[in-house]
Amino acid sequence: MTALQQWRAQLAGWAIPPEIEALAQDPPWGFPPELFRAGPESPDTPSRDVALLALPDGGSVLDIGCGGGAASLALAPPAARITGVDNAAGMLESFTEAARDRGVDAVPVTGTWPDAATDVEAADVVVCHHVLYNVADVPPFVTALTAKAKRRVVVELTAEHPLVTSRPLWQHFHGLDRPTGPTADLAVAVLAELGLSVEQRRWSRPPRHVKRAAYVDLYRRRLCLPRGSEPQVDAALGPTDWPRDVVTLWWDV
Repeated sequence: MTALQQWRAQLAGWAIPPEIEALAQDPPWGFPPELFRAGPESPDTPSRDVALLALPDGGSVLDIGCGGGAASLALAPPAARITGVDNAAGMLESFTEAARDRGVDAVPVTGTWPDAATDVEAADVVVCHHVLYNVADVPPFVTALTAKAKRRVVVELTAEHPLVTSRPLWQHFHGLDRPTGPTADLAVAVLAELGLSVEQRRWSRPPRHVKRAAYVDLYRRRLCLPRGSEPQVDAALGPTDWPRDVVTLWWDV
């Protein structure tokens, strides 16, 4: 089995059984904008560092799955123009607001990747943070990233699938075993199969200190539990302000 086949199979393992999803009162997928809002200051991370090394003064950045813009707004300056692509209106609103607060020239584009590739221009650096685990069909997605980069592509993802931390909750509430992958190591193997020479750096992201209620609501919806079950989720969830193992991947074009 190829790395891509393993990747697709492991992602498919996270599908919610139909009988459980039928119980959901709210869509189980998606993220609250609060979890991806850009802060007033840009954190110094390996992903930011390797992007800055390829970004000229007054350069351009294309942010795929931009969320609130944390990945790309951290690059301005020296970036003078940022295009953010996301399929969630709430995320793009947060991105636009954060860019305006920082005085950054930002262009929001509604759409999914790679379909939205025809709606954006190439940029010096393309960034894509915490999106790859949502992509089963990696080849066209990554090919479009590379095609839109003049200098470098920077991808950030957690060392293991972010839903792995919810495995105890699925067992607790539904008696269901969940997958333990995919992982960033497998992502590197998939990219290698595509002929990309990928460099990587592993690091630990400090706790985000997001309000616990946001995580409780996120997991309540993920688990397809009814509204009003937040106290039970809160009791079973455990700490939410832990550091995360993160991997920065990049390749030049």
